[in-house]
Amino acid sequence: MKVLLYFEGQNIISKSGIGQAMKHQMAALDSAGIAYTTNPDEDYDILHLNTIGPCSSALLRSARRKGKKIVVHAHSTEEDFRNSFLFSNSIAPVFKRRLIQIYSQADHLITPTPYSKKLLESYGISIPIHALSNGIDLDRFHYSEAKIRDFRTYFQLRPDEKVVISVGLFFKRKGIDDFVEVARRLPHIRFIWFGHVPLYSIPRDVRQLVIRNHPANVLFPGYISGSVLEGAYCGADAFFFPSHEETEGIVVLEALASYQQIILRDIPVYEPLLKDQVNCFKGHNVDEFTRLVEASTEHRLPDLRTAGRITAELRSIPIIGKRLREVYEQLLQE
Repeated sequence: MKVLLYFEGQNIISKSGIGQAMKHQMAALDSAGIAYTTNPDEDYDILHLNTIGPCSSALLRSARRKGKKIVVHAHSTEEDFRNSFLFSNSIAPVFKRRLIQIYSQADHLITPTPYSKKLLESYGISIPIHALSNGIDLDRFHYSEAKIRDFRTYFQLRPDEKVVISVGLFFKRKGIDDFVEVARRLPHIRFIWFGHVPLYSIPRDVRQLVIRNHPANVLFPGYISGSVLEGAYCGADAFFFPSHEETEGIVVLEALASYQQIILRDIPVYEPLLKDQVNCFKGHNVDEFTRLVEASTEHRLPDLRTAGRITAELRSIPIIGKRLREVYEQLLQE
């Protein structure tokens, strides 16, 4: 068995969740001893397609002509496309039709969560759909005093300075406006939002929020990786991610694996994995988020960090590799 992993526009997606998913898939196949290639010119048995661009469509048609088995990884839905890029809401119905067109040509679909599986089924897609997490690299994300020092040194944080972080693109869907509003109400706490997207590609109100319409205690340092980001995950006083819509939220898994206190918006995608006051805290609006964030920085909330780490371990790369093997073997037997 040999799998062709295909991601169109790797340079463009490298800093996104799909870019992380690409790295995780490669690691998962390595862990499971599954031969794979990323070169479409090589021979293969199964096409595992991860993108929906024109090159992806051409490759899908070619694979079908050659009689190859096809798995399409449904990373995107119409729901998580809305409230993102400029004009995304206007073109969302067209985007949905494109998703259905590509997804329906697969033999099997993989999507990260039971929630996203339910959405795809509501589109009328009737082929087999597997809910399978993108996974988390537990060797990279864990508690580390050395990485915490790198993080605090990079941002020149005082020893007693409280810090709340989030990670994501500059999208309203990610709740960036609520993140800034909570920071405005808690001026004694430092808020740092890691991530980047070209400012010309997002609506004006979000662009202005990032450029100037935020209080002095908010930092937007852009895309940062390595020990600084990893130290932020485990060294902040809370990971606050008020996203309105996700297909999974890889950054949440990263924070959980880092033994961090997690504050999320209460949305369906996190069920059944994440439970309020069991392995995370959930809120519904700015008032609730403000109370939770302040309580977390003052260590007045129950310590759920170990429970969060255990939750992340259920999505480890080797476990995902075993599940991928099961999907591929089922497909080859059909």
